[in-house]
Amino acid sequence: MNQAMINSAVTLGQLQHKMDTTGHNLANMNTSGYKRRDVSFSDLLFQQVNNQSSQQYETGRQTPAGIRTGTGGAVAQTAVRFEQGSISQSGRDLDVAITEPGYYFELVPGENGERRFTRDGAFYLSPNPNNQAENFLVDRSGEYIQSQEGQPITIPGSFRDLRVSETGEIQVTLNDGENTEVTAGQLQLVSITKPQLLESHGGNYYGLPDLDELNLEIDDVLTESAGTQVFQQGALEMSNVDMAKEMNDMLQTQRGYQFNTRAISITDEMMGLVNNIR
Repeated sequence: MNQAMINSAVTLGQLQHKMDTTGHNLANMNTSGYKRRDVSFSDLLFQQVNNQSSQQYETGRQTPAGIRTGTGGAVAQTAVRFEQGSISQSGRDLDVAITEPGYYFELVPGENGERRFTRDGAFYLSPNPNNQAENFLVDRSGEYIQSQEGQPITIPGSFRDLRVSETGEIQVTLNDGENTEVTAGQLQLVSITKPQLLESHGGNYYGLPDLDELNLEIDDVLTESAGTQVFQQGALEMSNVDMAKEMNDMLQTQRGYQFNTRAISITDEMMGLVNNIR
């Protein structure tokens, strides 16, 4: 009976992780560029208790003799699903959607030099403190968007029109009375050939693991793809969360949670009966 309570208690903690993941997916259902997470389970250690006579039950028996006891279930993996999300028209000039799966915007590396990628194309302008005549192109968290040359993209401070081509080239019409057109930069684009290696860094950002430990080169994981026709201005890629699926997963998880709590309650009642035997 103690084993039954241990099994249920262990599994309850893992089911809570599943519930948290489902809730996280639902909370980000309207977050542009978000990729849902799926949780898979596996059995923990189990043992075979041979407490039945093999001679008595050998004839016609379809299952092994004995009782198979385990220690519950555990989360085996929390995987990010990179399926393409739907494209939603926003009409905003600084919104850029990637229309094909497998491609990512690249951000300017942080202080630690790690490369970071995102599918969220909701961009904004941030003033350059060292030059009032230009602005940096940033994401919703203020991170600099990287150009093909590996530098932050800068936009002239005074412009009348901004266009992003299907290849990611940013054209700006200046508000100088002459409608001068200039090229502000080329959006960097990478194609991740091994998306299963991507690590989630939170905030819709992804990074790469230590490739040296995996005996891989950077070319084995990604390809520089700037100039590919996968950009759409005035639109955003929405999350790939399926609300119906997530609600179904939540109900199944709740039933599993209910089943295990009931198992603990019944085991406690049985132990109480045993203790009250005179």
